[in-house]
Amino acid sequence: MYNILMGMKRFFLLFLALIIFIQPCFAIKIGLQTNTGRTYIGSSTQAEIIDCNTNKLIFIMEKMKGYEFKPYRKVIAIKVDGQFKKINSDKIVIKPRDNGFISVKRKWYRGNFMLVNSGLGLTVINDIKIEEYLQGVVPSEMPSGWEHDAHKAQAIAARSYALANLGKRAKDGYDLKDTPEDQAYGGATAETIQTNDAVKETEGIVLIYDGKIIPAYYSASAGGRTRSSGQVWTKDLAFLKSVPSFDDGIRKNGHGVGMSQYGANNLAKKGYNAYQILKYFYANTKFAKINPEYYK
Repeated sequence: MYNILMGMKRFFLLFLALIIFIQPCFAIKIGLQTNTGRTYIGSSTQAEIIDCNTNKLIFIMEKMKGYEFKPYRKVIAIKVDGQFKKINSDKIVIKPRDNGFISVKRKWYRGNFMLVNSGLGLTVINDIKIEEYLQGVVPSEMPSGWEHDAHKAQAIAARSYALANLGKRAKDGYDLKDTPEDQAYGGATAETIQTNDAVKETEGIVLIYDGKIIPAYYSASAGGRTRSSGQVWTKDLAFLKSVPSFDDGIRKNGHGVGMSQYGANNLAKKGYNAYQILKYFYANTKFAKINPEYYK
């Protein structure tokens, strides 16, 4: 084990020397509810409801007041003062004013929201900047009391996974779900100072292989050794090799491919920084940074 750790240190290259500017990404669409019969939405500030088909303002939601929405034939209905009123659109966007937050599923979220009548029900989508999305992912995927460099490694892995999987669930109208099927996402309600700092300190940084952002798979623990992608799925990927996971004594939890989150935290406790941790779990990769001129 000592030789492995020393080898990690010798192999590690300062990430700043490896930064490459890659294709920009503006936002990501996260599905919170798919084909539901109704949903309840509120806003911390006044919020505008806009028809996506005409870009016209339809209604202004009052702050700190809940509204019920449901599909009505081919369009959407909103409950106002105890009565449902038809919105003559099958697709609307809700935009909070003054950087407000939107409440859905008993949680607060940043960004805008889209409601779509798919014909099977309402689909509720959080349209959000990638960095703000990650602020709700990192504390949902990793305990906020863990090591700071483990949080930073998690932020980079989650950012890479998200950007590599844009459009994964396009048939449902969004990119990723808010569950561990993709990445757990708890919105602004889940945010902590520690994990937000980890996101900010790694802003725009992703893992790449052969010039492309990798889907940086990770799981809670691998039970002593990670598994190669070919052991779990149908294809061997050069950046997902089997290595000791530094989570001995912890029961395997998850697919075991890529970074072990417990292993990342244990390595951080030993003094390894986020970039060393990631280079260890994702072989043959480099770090890149999205061009900040287009990124925010």
